[in-house]
Amino acid sequence: QVQLVESGGGSVQTGGSLRLSCEASGATSTTFCMAWFRQAPGKEREGVAVVSTITDYTRYNNDVAGRSTISRDNSGNSVTLEMNSLKPADSAMYYCAAGVGRYCTLHKSAFQFWGQGPQVTVSS
Repeated sequence: QVQLVESGGGSVQTGGSLRLSCEASGATSTTFCMAWFRQAPGKEREGVAVVSTITDYTRYNNDVAGRSTISRDNSGNSVTLEMNSLKPADSAMYYCAAGVGRYCTLHKSAFQFWGQGPQVTVSS
């Protein structure tokens, strides 16, 4: 099992920035992809960004690409998401996720372990 603990989030004004962090513990040697997902009320959970824990591979969804950065530490057990130019549509619960597959995607089915999710609210 892998445990994920997130920090960060909260309330931000439009145009502002946020930084979300995730710490993984437990059987982390079994996970090769870590990602951030988000889910707004009444909507599906969607992938925001993913990073490989063993290569430099990253991927972003079209909405956040160009204004977001996902990064990890050398151990691959700590992942950070930084987002800029925030807008109200970015408001959601943000979840850290870890997957055992080596092919990193933004599909939620590829991830077996999930954090509890900090809330992010962007006000206009």
